[in-house]
Amino acid sequence: MTIRSGIHLIAACLTAILIALIPITAFSDTTRDDDDAREHYEAQQALKSGKIRPLEEIIATVRKEIPGDIIEIEFENDDGRYIYEMEIIQPSGQIIEIEIDATTKVILGREDS
Repeated sequence: MTIRSGIHLIAACLTAILIALIPITAFSDTTRDDDDAREHYEAQQALKSGKIRPLEEIIATVRKEIPGDIIEIEFENDDGRYIYEMEIIQPSGQIIEIEIDATTKVILGREDS
């Protein structure tokens, strides 16, 4: 085998590996998108049926009790209990995560990072 044919073989192998990884990457993004769409639909249905409070009310409750800027919000169904998880940057720069009941607006827990 010459050096040139060895280089071509290596290039062909690397190309094959990269091509093989494309479906894995696409699948993980699709799965995440599907999960996000499912959670969004579930939140809409829960709001329409009156099972949860509007997000604006939840945010207003949090802002009254915890100073800072909300930087992330996730909606979850935890065994039939609807919960918002929020990350907040406090004025000190500390990031905290809270869980708030989407039905009662009660803050269930707080975790400092």
